[in-house]
Amino acid sequence: MTYRSVIVPRRGPPEVLEIAENEIRWPSAGEVRVRTLACCVCRPDIQARYGETPIAPRMPFVPGYAIVGTADALGEGVDGVIAGDRFAALTVFGGYAEYIYLDENDLIPIPANLDPAEAVTLILNYLVAYQTLHRSAKVQAWDTVLIIGASGGVGTAYLQLGKLADLTMYGIASKSKHKALIEYGATPIDYDTQDFVEVIRQAVPGGLDAVFDGMVWGYLDRGFSLLRRGGTWVQYGNPLSFSGLLRLLRQFVLHNAKPGGRALKLYGTTTLKFGRARYLEDWAVLFGLLEEGRIDPIIAVKLPILEAAKANELLESGQVTGNIILVTPELL
Repeated sequence: MTYRSVIVPRRGPPEVLEIAENEIRWPSAGEVRVRTLACCVCRPDIQARYGETPIAPRMPFVPGYAIVGTADALGEGVDGVIAGDRFAALTVFGGYAEYIYLDENDLIPIPANLDPAEAVTLILNYLVAYQTLHRSAKVQAWDTVLIIGASGGVGTAYLQLGKLADLTMYGIASKSKHKALIEYGATPIDYDTQDFVEVIRQAVPGGLDAVFDGMVWGYLDRGFSLLRRGGTWVQYGNPLSFSGLLRLLRQFVLHNAKPGGRALKLYGTTTLKFGRARYLEDWAVLFGLLEEGRIDPIIAVKLPILEAAKANELLESGQVTGNIILVTPELL
């Protein structure tokens, strides 16, 4: 018996993605075989394919940063999982596949009544937004914040969570995507025709409480002074290379050494390995918000898992507002 996955055999555009046949096997000790129901398509998938990351994966590899699926078979010693139960996982790699093998300890329990396509957006995109808002910047009601890249999967999560937190929001996005920002009460800034520094200085002369920047390069040096005294700039994007990581760490030191009480904080989900409890706590909050209808993930496109190349092309086009999700055929 076999299953299919989508692999990156070499660096390059979405067209390099190929479908591979794999022998299905019984899970090893402590391992669970999971049938994938939904997988988010995100910027790190694309960056890994091009090798734009501090530690690039070896070829070939299967992209796919976060999944929701059902436990299909249990390896020896697995005692906290029942076959048929639904789980999520922050996989980093491996999600573009009909099945994935995961350590029992990597599984995240989720409410059975949630739509897998909606739930999977919480595992990465909403988690990033929630943790940077509430753990990194520790926002308070009526704070004024700037969201750089406010129309993608993470950006729209910021809009919804920021509205729940009663924030005054400004968001940078192309003009064609301003409708979504306005819908959630954010003031849009068009990066093609407006200077965000000039706009913010005129609109918020007292300075911003927080900035959330997933773009990494192009905004920090000009924008850091827009923070008020005590304000926080949270950088959560991929620095794209090892030299970029070193450059980002230098900026971290230099900006935090500047007078004025402003802070630069770096965020990455790699800390999951060292603080799983707080991640589980935050995912539980997000699952509750979704169950209560207080957040409503924007899903721009749902495609079959094996059409990952098309999904990657759509994401790279920059024309999509919200999330692109790969799903098992019965969920289309």
